[in-house]
Amino acid sequence: MPIPIQFIKMHGLGNDFVIVDCMSHPYSVEQLVGAALALCDRHFGIGGDGLILVMPGLKTPFRMRIINNDGSEAEMCGNGIRCFAKYVYERGLSRETQFTVETLAGPITPVLELERERVKAVRVDMGEPRLERTQIPMEGPAGTVIDEPLTVADRIFYLTAVSMGNPHAVIFVDDVKSFPVERYGTLIENHPSFPRRTNVEFVQVEAPDRLTMRVWERGAGITLACGTGACATLVAAVLSGRAERTAAVTLPGGPLQITWSAEDNHVYMTGPAEEAFTGTVKI
Repeated sequence: MPIPIQFIKMHGLGNDFVIVDCMSHPYSVEQLVGAALALCDRHFGIGGDGLILVMPGLKTPFRMRIINNDGSEAEMCGNGIRCFAKYVYERGLSRETQFTVETLAGPITPVLELERERVKAVRVDMGEPRLERTQIPMEGPAGTVIDEPLTVADRIFYLTAVSMGNPHAVIFVDDVKSFPVERYGTLIENHPSFPRRTNVEFVQVEAPDRLTMRVWERGAGITLACGTGACATLVAAVLSGRAERTAAVTLPGGPLQITWSAEDNHVYMTGPAEEAFTGTVKI
């Protein structure tokens, strides 16, 4: 018999998610994971880039699981963690404005910026970027990957590889607006050099403190925003001498403020999270 599931649809700069609260309701997590494709289908389901489950943590009060709209599970999601944090605070699961969330990429700490007791923005300590090839992971000799050539179909791309708990291949282009992301994104995502596939960022440098980015997300395709991708983009731009340590990264869905701190080597992301609608669906 189909089970009614309460959900909330949220987005961070248009990167949208179906949020299900597994703390307040005794839902079967594995049943929800199995239903992720159907729930995220934009024609026959609710629609979304992913399914986020709000769960109790093993060592902290909260844990986030995110299932991409192709059914694969992601280690982390920058836009998703901001939506998660807004949900936890505004639904009364916590009245703290700073708390730790367990993810497959490790513990993540969002800090809430409030306006009249509503979450206006969320600043997230995304941790340290991982730069060794084996940490991405990416095939090849040991060391970092900075502006390294990669042959894809009829082109050679020069990419910088960064892990923000999930893999990213950052490529700088002259005109990101006209770049054929849909053609090359999937080819790079599934390139044999990336044994766990990869997210792909195509980036235009407007100024040392302004970057414009389009993203092909692993397991989701083209999306309007990617928080971990924006963090990886800034790190790659700094490593290759293209940007300063703080910059506005503008995505199709809007800007994120990203800082790679020289003091603690952590990357900090600040941006909004919005509620779209709530509802009930049967699975």
